[in-house]
Amino acid sequence: MQKKWKSAAGKLAMIVLGNLLYALAVTVFIVPNQLITGGTTGLALFFNRTAGIPISAFVSVFNITMFLLGAWVLGKQFAVTTVMSTVIYPLLLGILERAGVTGIVMEERLVAVLYAGCLIGAGIGIVMRAGASTGGMDIPALILKKVKNVNVSMTIYLCDCVILGLQMMNSDAHAILYGILLIAVYTLVLDKALMLGGARMQVKVISREYAAINRLLAERIDCGTSLIHMETGYLHKEQDMVLAVISSRDLPKVNQLVLDADPEAFMIISQINEVRGRGFTLNKVYRGGEQKDMV
Repeated sequence: MQKKWKSAAGKLAMIVLGNLLYALAVTVFIVPNQLITGGTTGLALFFNRTAGIPISAFVSVFNITMFLLGAWVLGKQFAVTTVMSTVIYPLLLGILERAGVTGIVMEERLVAVLYAGCLIGAGIGIVMRAGASTGGMDIPALILKKVKNVNVSMTIYLCDCVILGLQMMNSDAHAILYGILLIAVYTLVLDKALMLGGARMQVKVISREYAAINRLLAERIDCGTSLIHMETGYLHKEQDMVLAVISSRDLPKVNQLVLDADPEAFMIISQINEVRGRGFTLNKVYRGGEQKDMV
């Protein structure tokens, strides 16, 4: 029970932190530098600049409306994972607005684009890593996916294009380009944030000394291995291939171990985005039954 409470508290802290970074990006960089962006924030900026509606007020009403619609169409499980961001993000925006947090007007708006993109991408990534949804414009896309089987990413991109188009009426050509760059930057940072800590290197070793290499990897690197039966293409010799998944920092050591055992070994090395299972998301188990926590 205590572990569950700690896990829940950790996830809540991540959701608050992610939404705080997003709110800071809007308050400190996007609004004072007259940048445009997509999503719910982009819509809020449009109505703020055309009708004077406070950004936090618009985001609150829009997010709650979308949340209720999503809960009705997508069910309770969706509601549980989305309710926190639906409330926390506009709440933090309102707090920052009322606290009089002053934005930073950059002499070169491209710098503001980079700062805002990094904060938004990192913020959304942290929220998603906590297993929550950011809500907002994601919800119509998820509803269309369920009802009409429309691709989610395509719907989000189309919505972003429409929202950018609305803001073009009150923006110059430079702002439009900066808006496109902002979306590109936070998308790139989001991808990196989601893969952070989960990326690993996959190593396949084809060698006559596969048994020795397999033993060395277990003893020196402390990683699990698999032996895959294979046949060479030219001589049609049957043997085993060693497969291992390691961290990138262990790659030079693995290279040296393999070459020491067999200088003619054939190695295939590739980066993988995420690994799940024993030794990665679950504790290692050794022959004596001893468990070792993952670091």
